[in-house]
Formats: sequence, structure tokens, C-alpha cells
Amino acid sequence: MTLLVSLILPLLALWLWLPVNALSRRQRRWRISLTMGLAFVGLGFATLWRLDWLAYEVVAWVQLVFGWVLVMFVLLLAFLLLRTLGWLASRLLARTSTLATVWHGARLNDVAAVAIVLLASWGIANGLRPPKVQERDLVVPNLPAELDGVRVAVLADLHISPVKRAWRTQRIVDEVLAATPDLIVLPGDMADGGLEASGRFAAPLAQLKAPYGVWLAPGNHEYYYDYTAWMAHFRRMGLGVLENQTAKLSIHGRTLAISGIGDLAALKPRPYVRGGMAPDLPKVIAGAQGSDVHILLAHQPKQARNASRSGAVDLQISGHTHGGHLLGFDRLVVAPFNDGYVRGEYKVRDMTLFVSAGAGQWDGFTARLGVSSSIDVLVLRTR
Repeated sequence: MTLLVSLILPLLALWLWLPVNALSRRQRRWRISLTMGLAFVGLGFATLWRLDWLAYEVVAWVQLVFGWVLVMFVLLLAFLLLRTLGWLASRLLARTSTLATVWHGARLNDVAAVAIVLLASWGIANGLRPPKVQERDLVVPNLPAELDGVRVAVLADLHISPVKRAWRTQRIVDEVLAATPDLIVLPGDMADGGLEASGRFAAPLAQLKAPYGVWLAPGNHEYYYDYTAWMAHFRRMGLGVLENQTAKLSIHGRTLAISGIGDLAALKPRPYVRGGMAPDLPKVIAGAQGSDVHILLAHQPKQARNASRSGAVDLQISGHTHGGHLLGFDRLVVAPFNDGYVRGEYKVRDMTLFVSAGAGQWDGFTARLGVSSSIDVLVLRTR
């Protein structure tokens, strides 16, 4: 993957500056060198963390710099595609070549380059900013009338790390508690790095309390770092960890089953997958038998198709996508890798799927532009 990126980024630098008119050879060489230098800075940082020489406290910051450079090149690719389309259209439709010259003008490129750096930096700032509560009604099939109005707070993809620190976690916990949910769910990717590196920044999660409990299911990032240690740590903090397990809650005389399922990462053996369990849908379905309504916490929304086919799940709550990060990027890149599910509410057969945009994101791709992070409060409704 790093080799592929190392080939693509220099090509983007050439694509940016070679067609530009009114540049001297020296100006063109200087601009190409600067852009390529930035590309190789990003690649150098990626290599640093992949070599696994550094402590995670350092790696997290290395990832953040890499992510900043990567976002710039994502924005650059979008600009280059738009510039090329504009140039082609002007060549085909305009009677003179003046407009075509503008598209390959030095001024347009210079303005775009500055805008890309500023937008990427703003996107990183947006990604690190603590999220706010977003409350919404959510219709759940087969929901008994007695459970209409139950409030479920969703904290997905916190990705707690040495970059985000404990103050951000504390701010999120305070926001959740102020929303007075009936139960709180965390559908995976709570932390990055090992317990020794990031455990202290997750400490405020122990303050989470709700009348019907706080329930957690693993995400793929838990599988990358000290899976067993993290799950044990979350249990010591008082969180209800569900590893292919189901809890039955009695609410207003009705039984609500809440299940947590293993992540799909366990099905693709890779060197950086260290522990964790494969999803076992039949097991959690068996555990939910006899309940009035069944909520499944499944980190990746791709599990929705199997869950809906079972006919035994009424609501699946997922994260993983971070809402797609960037407008345009969300639909063109993130959606295809997640069966079309990016953020918000979906109807999958007779099941409702809710995909949270997430309360955080991985340090290696932290930017958000047009897609806000969120603490979701779902108010369950019969209709």
C-alpha cells in the first residue's frame, strides 16, 4: 500500500504543475519540488510508524501529520479532476482558447494550493474538536408501545489516543450525562494504541452511567492493540462488555435484548490483528430469544445484511465509517467499501440500521469537512 501511494503522490505533483502555462523552468521546478517534498514527508511519516520503532505516544502524533498530508492530496486530486474537466469543457465549447488558458494558469494553481493547505488544516481542527449531542427520533420495527421514547446515547469511534487526551474524553462524557439517556452504547473503536499508552486517556469513561446500563461491543481497532487487556480494562471500569454476548433488560415491563458482536477484522488474518473474536450472529440471536425487541451492536455496518436476513434483529447500531469524513469522499469512497452505508438511518429489509458519524476518528485520518462528529441520542419510536 505504501509503495502504491509513493507512486501516486509524485504523479499528482507532476499533474498539478506540468500543464501550467506562464511559468519559467525554474518556477516550475521549484513548485514541483515543493509539492513532491510534501508528498515524501507524508510517506516518510507513514514509514516511521510502520517500522514499529517508536513508542505509540510518538506514533499517534506521526499518524496525525501523515493524515494531514494525506488529506491535502485527497483535496488535490479533487481539484485536478475538476481542473481537467473544466479545461476539456472550455476547449470543446469555447470559440477561443482564452478560457482554457485560465484553467491552466499559474494564479489558479497557486490559489488552489493555498486553499488546499488551509482546508486540510481546518479539517484536522474539526476532527479534533469535541462533538456535540445530536438527538433524533428513530423508528424501530416491533418496538412495544411501552418502550416508545426510550433514549439511547451512542458513542461510536472515540479512538481515544495520546493525541486526543483525557480532557476530550471528559468533555464527551459530560455531554452524554447531560443528555440523560436511558442507556448508553459504544459500538467499537473506543481507543487506539495499547492500554499502557492510551489507558489513562480513557479513564473518564468510568463515569458513564445510565438507568439501564452502559454497553460496549468491540471494533476493529481494538483488535490491533491489546484486545484482551482493553476488554478487561473496560469491564473494570464498570462497562458492560458484550463479546458475542447478549444482555436482557427489563424496561417498563418489556424485555429489550442488547447484543454485542465480534468484528469482521477477525475474518481477515493480518500481522497487525492481535487478538479478538470473529462475529457469531447465531449465538447472540439465541441469547435474545424471548425478548420483545432486539438491538445489535455491530461495529461495521456491513454486518447489517446478515443481521436483517436473520429476521431476529430489530435495530443494528454501527459506527466505523466516521460518517465518511469529507463531503464527496463519503459517497464516492467510503460508501462503496461499506455496502453503501455511511451515516444516518437505513431500512434493511425489516430491520432498522443506524450508522453513527462517530464521536472521534483515527489519528491517521482525522479530518472532517462537511461531516461533523457527533454524540447521537436516539429516541426510539414505534412510528
